[in-house]
Amino acid sequence: MAFRSGFVCILGRPNAGKSTLLNALAGERLAIISPKPQTTRNRIQGILNIPKHGKRSGAQVILVDTPGVHKPDSSLGRKMMVEVHEALEGCDLILMLVDVTRKLSPEDNFALQLAQRAGTPVFLLLNKIDLVRDKKKLLPMIEAYHGMHDFREVIPLSGLKKEGLDTLLDAIVKILPQGPPYFPEDQITDQPARFMVAEIIRERVLLETKEEVPYATTVVVEQFEEGAKLVRIAAVIYCERDGQKAILVGKGGQMLKKIGTSARLNMERMLGSKVFLELFVKVQPGWRDSRAFVDELDWRRQLEGLIAPPGRAGHNR
Repeated sequence: MAFRSGFVCILGRPNAGKSTLLNALAGERLAIISPKPQTTRNRIQGILNIPKHGKRSGAQVILVDTPGVHKPDSSLGRKMMVEVHEALEGCDLILMLVDVTRKLSPEDNFALQLAQRAGTPVFLLLNKIDLVRDKKKLLPMIEAYHGMHDFREVIPLSGLKKEGLDTLLDAIVKILPQGPPYFPEDQITDQPARFMVAEIIRERVLLETKEEVPYATTVVVEQFEEGAKLVRIAAVIYCERDGQKAILVGKGGQMLKKIGTSARLNMERMLGSKVFLELFVKVQPGWRDSRAFVDELDWRRQLEGLIAPPGRAGHNR
């Protein structure tokens, strides 16, 4: 059987469980997770190398996690939706993920419209089935979706409990086109380590703070130096107001210390090395509405700056 390969875009409303599904399929923690909507701000690729097994062909599946589909009201929101549109371009399959514990919403309809416009085969994934005792309650939802689009497959699953994933992978491999792998076999993501450590810090902010603070913060890694025995990292947590900075620092610096300690431990597990982490908090008023600032947060643009040759615009973050 010929080898198969292709790009598979995970699409859905905020908090449908897209990043949890990516991590479950990849077997690695590639995307940060929190209960707060719009946790994912960038498209993230997870590379699955699937060996030939029985009647299943060998394959390389490039899963593309995307920000939750929403109507943007800021430069940050618009950039997130650009990430969604770019992920849809050129993909071979769309996984339309819906949360079965929530009613069909305008955001679900919007996500489906994007999938339909892409003209790509679509699987409907009914996620979080572990939270539904009576599976017969899924039938009206399936019927409603069937009336909206001709889905190639309808697959109930639980990303959190890893239920239904083998069925999903078999269906994905079967539909992908024949072709060689796009990435080396030992590569599991396209993300650079400096972006992943910034996301680890932001995840801790999301989990430790409340109200508007998580949404008003972003993280930029300004130093990332890998030594033989130690990785030195310096990062800035940006927020929009002095009051938010006070919350992030905490009384006597306790909140910042708590965020830094837990983030450092997660970094050490990921990097397999000791980490020396310095965290700073800076106020950047209205950064979410600043297109220039938001564009600079794109790790692809940051990489261009890091490797820019003399005479080319770019700076070391």
